[in-house]
Parts: sequence; C-alpha cells; structure tokens
Amino acid sequence: MRKIIIISLLLLILPLFAFAQSDTEKDVVFKAKIIEILAEKESVLSDGRIDLQQHLKMLGLEGDFKNKEFEFNGIGEINALNKQIYETGDKVFVVENKGENINNYYIVDYARAGTLWFLAALFVAVLLFVGRIKGLRSLLSLFLSFVIIIKFIIPQIISGANPLLITILGSIAILLVIIYFTEGFKPKAHLAFASIFVSLLLTIIISQLFVSLAKLTGAASEDVLFLFNIDGLSINLQGLLLAGIIIGALGVLDDVVIAQVSTVKEIAAIDRGLNSKEIFSKAYKVGISHIASMTNTLFLAYAGVSLPLLILFVSGESAFASWTQAINTELIATEIIRALAGSIGLILSVPISTYIASRWFCRRG
Repeated sequence: MRKIIIISLLLLILPLFAFAQSDTEKDVVFKAKIIEILAEKESVLSDGRIDLQQHLKMLGLEGDFKNKEFEFNGIGEINALNKQIYETGDKVFVVENKGENINNYYIVDYARAGTLWFLAALFVAVLLFVGRIKGLRSLLSLFLSFVIIIKFIIPQIISGANPLLITILGSIAILLVIIYFTEGFKPKAHLAFASIFVSLLLTIIISQLFVSLAKLTGAASEDVLFLFNIDGLSINLQGLLLAGIIIGALGVLDDVVIAQVSTVKEIAAIDRGLNSKEIFSKAYKVGISHIASMTNTLFLAYAGVSLPLLILFVSGESAFASWTQAINTELIATEIIRALAGSIGLILSVPISTYIASRWFCRRG
C-alpha cells in the first residue's frame, strides 16, 4: 500500500515537472474547461475503428488566461492514435503556441489531479478507519519516507552525488522511519530493521553484480532520455538504475520481514518450550507460503505493466525474430534483472528474518 500511494503522489508531481519543461518563451501550459462543442466529424479508419474529431471552445481557469475563451480545432486530415474524446465540462490542460500573427491552442490532456487527490483522500480515510493508531503511524511514516526521497535522495543525485551511495543512505533513513514509526521502539522493530538491512544489502550486491555482467547502461528507458534535456545535469545512469531497484525492493522487504518476525514472535509466545530450531521450522513453513504468494504477485505486477509489449511479441508483429532476441535488448533485460534481483532479495529475507527472530525470541523465552 505504501508503494501505491508513493506512486500516486509521484504521478501528481511528475506532470508538473513535465509542464515546467514545456514552459519556453513560445509555449505556455494552463488549465481550461470545455464549455462548448462547436463541431464534430466522424470517419471510419482503415482498420474499421470509428474516429471522432472535434472543434472545441474552452474557458481559461488560471493565470493570465482566466475567464478568457479559446478554441481548439481538432478537425483535420491527421488521425491521432491516442486521441481523447471530450465532453462539455471536462477540465483539460492546454498549451498556447505563439505564432507571428496568431496564437494556436492545443489540448495536452485531461486535468486529472482532482480525481487523484480524491482517491488519495479515500485511501487515507480507509487506512485510518481500518488501521486506527497503527494506520496513522503508517501514514506518517509514508509521508516522511516521501520527504526523504524528494528532499534528500533526489536533490543529492541532481547535485552530482553517487546515486547508489545516496540511495543506500536514504534507504537506511526510510527503514528507520517506516519500522519505528509503525512498530514503535521495540525488540520486534529492532529485529525487523536488522533483517531488512541484511536482505537489502544482499539485494544490492546481486543487483550490482548482474547489472555489471549484463553491461546495462541505465539509459534504455524513455523516461531517462528527458534527463539529458536538463542543463548542467550529469547523472550516473547505471547508479540511478541500481537506486531504482533498491527503492523498489525496500517496500516489499518491509512487508515480508515484518510479517515473518511477527509470526516468529507469536509461535514463541504460544509454546515457551520450543527451541530456536523448532521455532524456525514452524515459522519457515509460513514464510514459504508468503514467498510463493509474493513471487506470483511480483510476476503478475510486471506482466501487467508489460502487457502491451507481451501482446506485440505474441502477435508476431515485433521486430524480433525470437524471444531470445527480445530479452537481449537492454530495455527488457533491465526489467528482468530488476524483477529477479528484487525477488531473490525477497526470498532470502524469509530465512534471514526467521533465523534472527527465532534466535532472539527463543533466548528471551
């Protein structure tokens, strides 16, 4: 859940950065509302799909454009693949392109921030209603984790620091916040921190090893290409790739390790006569089930994100003659290493956390 809300918050912020990049001397982006559909043209495409083009009147909602009316004429000979169909009342972002004699206006996309904020508020309400005090602690730890990423990790990377080193330091800070805010200053929290730290360290070693062996540069993603447009910014892209793997693994490790330490604690409390090997054996059986479910979850999550790419390969219309050629590309190899390295760290976290916790609670018992 922490990963979901972090991703949601990032989705709210990233468009602002994107628009900031578009703010040149010629182009200005602003929010507007569609007040009238002036005309529509319907045509049938070569593949049988129905295409609808629109001529729209809009009202500016902010800045120098507030309460001013503009028109966007989307009726023409070119059909866009991802074109949206708009209705009266829809709020959109519009770019103003200043020409020599006339200014042209183009719709960039829907204004979705209101919907995302509503979903975030619903998430907070459900979390507090179900989780009560622990839910509030979790929410605070989430906020502080986000602050660490935005105020420490990212600025340090932008300033030229080593992304891997900075992310390791930031991850330790996030771990301290997540665990101790949620669980309190208790032995369970100490054990969880130690277990996650060891598991994360192994994940870093495995990731760095295979990123190096696969000779990944970190420049395969389309998102990374936008970083080259930032003046004066020089980033170690391979280090940035490793940093992303670490942050992605951190949230999953937190969930698994906390659950496993809690399982060991409860087993040790039920039967004080069990030795550490017996506690380990019983708790490890629970951990194996957790590993199986989490591994499937990770695979399905990556399959869901890569579904368009998978459809392209299965259809036989891709540029690759075989799956071997496909996975050999850096873009796909990067995702495979990201998923498998994180999964290995996740799997190893179960015996590590089970062993550490069983030794502790057996001795305390």
